[in-house]
Amino acid sequence: MKRLKNLYENIISVENLELADLKARKGKSNQYGVQYHDRNRQANILSLHESLKTGTFRTSAYKTFKVHDPKERDVYCLPYFPDRIVHHAIMNVLEPVFVANFTADTYSCIKGKGIHAAASAVRRALKHVAGTTYCLKLDVKKFYPSIDHDILKSLLRKKIKDRRLLVLLDEIIDSAKGVPIGNYLSQYFANFYLSYFDHWLKEVKRVKYYFRYADDLVILSSDKAALHQLLTDIRFYLSDNLKLTVKDNYQVFPVSARGIDFVGYVFYHTHTRLRKTIKQRFARMLARRRNPASIASYYGWAKHCNSKHLLKKLLHDNTSI
Repeated sequence: MKRLKNLYENIISVENLELADLKARKGKSNQYGVQYHDRNRQANILSLHESLKTGTFRTSAYKTFKVHDPKERDVYCLPYFPDRIVHHAIMNVLEPVFVANFTADTYSCIKGKGIHAAASAVRRALKHVAGTTYCLKLDVKKFYPSIDHDILKSLLRKKIKDRRLLVLLDEIIDSAKGVPIGNYLSQYFANFYLSYFDHWLKEVKRVKYYFRYADDLVILSSDKAALHQLLTDIRFYLSDNLKLTVKDNYQVFPVSARGIDFVGYVFYHTHTRLRKTIKQRFARMLARRRNPASIASYYGWAKHCNSKHLLKKLLHDNTSI
C-alpha cells in the first residue's frame, strides 16, 4: 500500500489557510469568533502559518455543552481562529485521501453521500426482494468517545508517511478523550476508523447488501442464521481490532414485519415512510408556528419517501399526528 508524503507544506501554505478560512466561515459570518478574527484577518493567517511551520501550534481549550437530539451527547467546541481554520486546512488536502479509503457503502459527512444517498441505496437494494428478506441492524456503543487514540494513529500511518503532518494529527487527536463530537475533523476520523472494518465486511465476509451511516449499520440477507453468525464475527472484529462494542439493542428481523428504521426513514420492500419522530416534530412545528425555512427542511425529508398523503394532511389540514 502506497503511503503519502510531502502533504504538510501544502496544508500550511498561506494560500491553503486562506481557502480554509473561506470554507470555515460559510454560513457563520455573523458569529463573534469570525468577526473577531476579521479584525486582524491577514495577520492571523500569517501568524497561524508561522506556528504550523515551526511546529508550535497547539489545540485551544474546548468548550463543551450538551445536546438532547435524540439522545444526550457532549458536544465540543473550539475557537474559530485558529482551530477551525486549521481543521479545514487539513481537510482541504486530506479529504480525497480519506474518501479514497472508504467503500461505496460508507455514508455520513461525505460530499454526495449523505442521508438521501444512503436512503436511495437502501431502496435500490430492497428491489431484490429474495436477497433482502432479513435485516441485521446494529450500532456501536458510545462510538465517538470510545475511539482508541493509538489505534487511530496506527491506521493513519497506513496511509500517511509525512512525519510533520502525523505530529499535527497526533496533537489534535490527543486534545480530547476519544474523538470529540463537534470537531470538523472528527467526522472524518470516525469514518476512517471504521473504513478497514468496511473493507473486511465487503472483501473477507463478502457481504453484498451493507450500509453504514456513521456507526449505524444495516446488513441485508436472505439467510437469518447467516446474519446471526455475522453478528458474532462483527463483535469479535470490533472488539479485537478497534476496541469497540456492539450495543445490546441490535436486531435481526424480517424486513416485511417491521421495516428498517435507518437515516430518518422506515424502509419496506414496497414503500418508504418517514420516521415517526420526524413526522411528530414536523406536526408540532406547524402547530406552533409555520416557519417557511423549517417547512422547506421537512419537505426535503418527506419528498424522498412515500409521503403524498402525509404532506397533504400536515400542510393543508394543519392537523397533528
